[in-house]
Amino acid sequence: MSIKGKVAVITGATGGIGFAVAKRLGQDGYTVILNGIDDAAGADRIKELTAEGITAEYRGFDVTDETAVTANIKAIGEKYGKIDTLVNNAGGLGGRSRFEEMTTEFYRSVMALNLDSTFFASRAAIPFLKKGEDASIINYTSNAAWTAGGPGAGIYGTSKAGVHTITKALAKDLAEYGIRVNAVSPGTIDTPFHAQIKATKPEVFASWANSIMLGRLGQPEDVAGVVSFLASKDAKFITAETIQIGGGQALGI
Repeated sequence: MSIKGKVAVITGATGGIGFAVAKRLGQDGYTVILNGIDDAAGADRIKELTAEGITAEYRGFDVTDETAVTANIKAIGEKYGKIDTLVNNAGGLGGRSRFEEMTTEFYRSVMALNLDSTFFASRAAIPFLKKGEDASIINYTSNAAWTAGGPGAGIYGTSKAGVHTITKALAKDLAEYGIRVNAVSPGTIDTPFHAQIKATKPEVFASWANSIMLGRLGQPEDVAGVVSFLASKDAKFITAETIQIGGGQALGI
């Protein structure tokens, strides 16, 4: 079927930044399709969005599974007749390992979670983005793409550097179709991503704000607002860009 209004697909959207983005785009009038691997959480998030009058759907699949990503993105595109915005939010640290001890399995798992997932979803969505209105892809990179990450996070930084580059490459590739491709680079955002250190070392967690020029940690809504802008007509002349959302953290103080 075809649908009036815009359609957005957000990967990794059952919590944290991804859910904040889904909620914001839903408030902007999009039909939002949330992806995740926790089906119970997905069902809860859909209930929450529906209660706010947002049209939403959940699809459970692993973004590192090429076959599952391709099949689900195709099904979404065929159901709605188009995709207007793809937000490649899924990703993560995947654990820590120094290179000397790093297994090939760990290396490949982190690259798959961050870089492969972006490629798989983008490739599958392109035919449907071509049918979209002000269509765009929004990826997620990180300060680690420039700093190479902290101890044990080197392959995470490497994967995010790949996302930074594939964003520009996709922008070049899709410009002729009017499809824009940008990225956001969140700084330290107060999400479950940092739950362990927040619970076990609250003084360390609180101290992180001291390294941020604006003096506070980011909130998921800070990222969601920028994603909303990049997906909108207001950003129709912006492509191949990465926007830092870190309160000046990347500059240091």
